[in-house]
Amino acid sequence: MPSASSSMRPLRRVAIVGAGWAGLAAAVRAAQGGLAVSVFEASRSGGGRARAVPLPLPDGREVMADNGQHILIGAYSETLRLMRLVGAEPQRLLLRLPLALAYPDGTGLALPAARWLPAPLDAAWGIARARGWPWRARLALLRRALAWQRGGFACGPQASVADLCRGLPGQLLRDFIEPLCVSALNTAMHEASGAVFLRVLRDALFGVRGGSNLLLPRVPLGDLWPEPALRWLQERGARLHMGQRVQGLQAENAGWRVHWQAGDEACSALFDAVILATAAPHAAQLAGEAITPPAWPHAPRLQAWRACAAALRHTAITTVYAQAAPEAIAAAFARPMLALRSGPAAPAQFAFALDAMRLRGAEGNAQQAAEPNAEPNITGLLAFVISNSAGQERQALCAAVAAQAQSQLGLAVNVLRSVSEKRATFACTPALPRPAAAIAPGLAACGDYVQGPYPATLEGAMRSGWQALDQAQAAFP
Repeated sequence: MPSASSSMRPLRRVAIVGAGWAGLAAAVRAAQGGLAVSVFEASRSGGGRARAVPLPLPDGREVMADNGQHILIGAYSETLRLMRLVGAEPQRLLLRLPLALAYPDGTGLALPAARWLPAPLDAAWGIARARGWPWRARLALLRRALAWQRGGFACGPQASVADLCRGLPGQLLRDFIEPLCVSALNTAMHEASGAVFLRVLRDALFGVRGGSNLLLPRVPLGDLWPEPALRWLQERGARLHMGQRVQGLQAENAGWRVHWQAGDEACSALFDAVILATAAPHAAQLAGEAITPPAWPHAPRLQAWRACAAALRHTAITTVYAQAAPEAIAAAFARPMLALRSGPAAPAQFAFALDAMRLRGAEGNAQQAAEPNAEPNITGLLAFVISNSAGQERQALCAAVAAQAQSQLGLAVNVLRSVSEKRATFACTPALPRPAAAIAPGLAACGDYVQGPYPATLEGAMRSGWQALDQAQAAFP
């Protein structure tokens, strides 16, 4: 917690609007600093776009699934640190595996499991031994990666990922660059930011030992961070206004007044600072409609921030949940996550075998994640992820996924449900103007969309949340 000084705005009471991953990170930091924290969340549960949803099974059981399959990696240092801070142990809750972008036929990239091999040697080793790639393709990728490293993993702001990879063999683009780009930036390589892509490569594949490891959730997303964080906050006296939507903000000399609805009752309270931790469109609306004093000197900055946040283009992601015979899944999935060859008739880019993720220990041994002594809860559940799914009709999408599962995995699946997030991520395009975290004195924003080095990831959200309090305190000229 930064100390108050002439350049900082002293805080006592802080309001966090939104209980997603970023908002809860901001709330935890404020509470750790001894501030009086109030969290407002329109939903009755935390997590935002990374939350758990109930999924009924045909046999009458109900399991908790996720509204999207979020992948964490070993380089997510802030996420792992904050999980530990609130008592959520990553070693128990996450399945750590070497990075693999492998296909059902066994081809593709798989980094070695050897812990003695440091980054980036493990990446070089994985590229050199990639299955199904001719030597010419492997050497081309190694040379290009070395050139990126020599250049400090930097490029011009206007460059796309396709620009960075021009001249690489088509097989590499189809089987490695494109799926890696889609999984990391949620944007197709011809329109994805080359600068952000290189930053992800630097920190993940070519950074610290274990940074490239996949960390697959072995429990519903709510158990990874939102629920432990909410319990931690409640134990420290934070006020949690769940199911209560903030209606408006009002700038006053002493801070910001928050207006919200609690059932049929209209409420308001004054805070020294407010942190907007909602999705960008709602944050833009709250900022743009904020009531400010006449001739307020910060009004132009407030409206400029609103315009920048409102201008972000978003992409949709759909997750199709299906069920198949557990024995058939075990035969089809050599690892819990597989890349799929996608196209107009085969929309999914990745498939996840959820039992393989949730019924294994941190080192891959079979055990129950949350309760080691319980009987394994075999469900036969699969999750298929479709990026850039906007405009695709739901029934046709589910039918196409079922056909893709049959043709690529050899699985006859029963589609149970599809979950679409229309504004799952911002489109991470070259030279994209992203709104700053600081908006006005005592008013800041956090979320994976604010200015930062990363695309729309959980790590970006957590880092922005932890840093938001500094921005709310900062003095403005």
